[in-house]
Amino acid sequence: MVVGAFPMAKLFYLGIRQVSKPLANRIKEAARRSEFFKTYICLPPAQLYHWVEMRTKMRIMGFRGTAIKPLNEEAAAELGAELLGEATIFIVGGGCLVLEYWRHQTQQRNKEEEQKAAWNALQDEVGRLALALETLQAQAQAMPSLSALEELRAELREVRAQVCNKHSTPKCQAASSKK
Repeated sequence: MVVGAFPMAKLFYLGIRQVSKPLANRIKEAARRSEFFKTYICLPPAQLYHWVEMRTKMRIMGFRGTAIKPLNEEAAAELGAELLGEATIFIVGGGCLVLEYWRHQTQQRNKEEEQKAAWNALQDEVGRLALALETLQAQAQAMPSLSALEELRAELREVRAQVCNKHSTPKCQAASSKK
């Protein structure tokens, strides 16, 4: 089941990415046109990204104390717009993953609750059947046993025989012929 779910998740993620690309492109265009957006939203992350990238490259090459020049405004605006677009795609994809995780957890919780309810119902049924069994066992013990019934029948025959010996009736003759 997991093997089938993975390609679907990948396909779903690619679909979301394709849907979020036009949104990211609109944000990039707005960043390029709006001076406020460019100055306060695009340039600071772009300059920070440039500074971290250049600082890392310089340290890798062995230059420790070199000063890093900031990007010109146009290059920084372009880089900031690209960063913002990628961040938008990343946030939309991450949001989809969080929502999918939340949905899966809800389904799992519901499934566990259903299993617990079924288990409780089965336990109740077992308890009810155990009580019914105890009741039937008590009734069976209260009833005379089969040998006791045979003894009672034998006594009844003896009593009939005694009565029939005293009174000769057609019933007694029919009863004696059945023996």
